Amino acid sequence: MHVADYVWYITVGVLLALLAFDVFVIGRRPHEPSTRESATAIAFYVGLAVVFGLGVWVFSGGQYAGEFFAGWLTEYSLSVDNLFIFLIIMSRFAVPRKYQQTALLVGIILALFFRGIFIAVGAAAINEFSWVFYIFGAFLVYTAIHLAKQGENDDDDFKENAVIRFAKKRLNATDEYNGVKLTLKKSGKRLVTPMAIVIIALGTTDLLFALDSIPAIYGLTQEPFLVFTANVFALMGLRQLYFLLGDLLKRLVYLSLGLSVVLAFIGVKLVLHAMHVNELPFVNGGHHIEWAPEIPIWFSLGFIIITLGITTVASLHKSRTMAADEPAAVEPTEDPAPERHTN
Repeated sequence: MHVADYVWYITVGVLLALLAFDVFVIGRRPHEPSTRESATAIAFYVGLAVVFGLGVWVFSGGQYAGEFFAGWLTEYSLSVDNLFIFLIIMSRFAVPRKYQQTALLVGIILALFFRGIFIAVGAAAINEFSWVFYIFGAFLVYTAIHLAKQGENDDDDFKENAVIRFAKKRLNATDEYNGVKLTLKKSGKRLVTPMAIVIIALGTTDLLFALDSIPAIYGLTQEPFLVFTANVFALMGLRQLYFLLGDLLKRLVYLSLGLSVVLAFIGVKLVLHAMHVNELPFVNGGHHIEWAPEIPIWFSLGFIIITLGITTVASLHKSRTMAADEPAAVEPTEDPAPERHTN
């Protein structure tokens, strides 16, 4: 896929302009987005991604369009799983609802930054070493097994990483929020607010998730332009999706299991591709393994859509079943007034 330099410049410029508008115009004041505001933004960003994919189809063909849509859906699903972790972080640190929008904006910007670095590193590694597909594939299979062992999404699955624990232990922190500011001055001392710890938590979480998402999309397309745009479109509108879905995120109990199936599939696809283009001297004498099949992108796209569809339906059914099985709350009845006896 040949992408002219000016197409790169225009695409990056437009996407950065949209991000700047979201950050400096829409998110200029801390507030909780309304349902209408969130739904409108999500519809706009999803529609924009679909139009972009159709544009890829028109100018570059169905193969690359399929790669974009498969990558976008996979990255979007992984990003929704990120939202569940964000929800836990916000709950753990008791972030006021009106400040959560700002925290999410920072988290999304950090995610773009880290993914940009990994995209560049991944592209350079793939161009130089074809055997890196073995590493990507093995890592995704390992990640899939780890997700499958977790089972249903649960608050107890979240564990604070070493950076968060260090920050909480070593920084002079206070439990008092100072708007969206990271510090406050109290009794002549400069203290770190919980918002700073939340930003650290979101940033380190984004870094860990980037380790999963970039190998996953490189298993669907090796075109840096499609990898970049799919990641950016997957992150757009996540802030609004967080507020729109709300408790629905907790109802997607099988999302991690569904993602584990998708990641395992992509991991196997990567290993098969690595075998097909093998150059390692200790594997098949350094020759390509011709019998290793190349899984077509239409099959990958269909597999991802069906898997995520089944995951969503099964999750919502399980949530309804659990809600129906919960005993109805019984309001306590007042003890009857004691009888009055007259002499």
